[in-house]
Amino acid sequence: MIHVVAGALFDEQGRVLIAQRPPGKHMAGGWEFPGGKVEPEEQALAGLQRELREELGIEVLDATPLIAYEHGYSDRRVLLDLWLVSLYTGEARSVEGQPLKWVTLDELDTVGLLEADRPMIPALREARR
Repeated sequence: MIHVVAGALFDEQGRVLIAQRPPGKHMAGGWEFPGGKVEPEEQALAGLQRELREELGIEVLDATPLIAYEHGYSDRRVLLDLWLVSLYTGEARSVEGQPLKWVTLDELDTVGLLEADRPMIPALREARR
């Protein structure tokens, strides 16, 4: 099983950051929460910090696990592990060239979020109450 970590970052307006999967990658064109695969022997938080540094150019200083669950694709199973990022330094930007977008929690329902990420929406809504 592939362990994937993702981060939920919110701006001052309460919008959350999503990233578009690049061409040539699994599920290309779909929108997801930024993150990536945890390396062997790497802890989830360390993987999240590394992935968000690589993808967004930020340093995660504080994050808490929000929801984790398994999702099955036709060719693989993944453990999706979403963290609520509460403190980071730097300005989130597209380091790897992928499109980024700040959206409201309501917009997550219509923006083309990957099916695998959709169970994260209720957890985010609950966390932001």
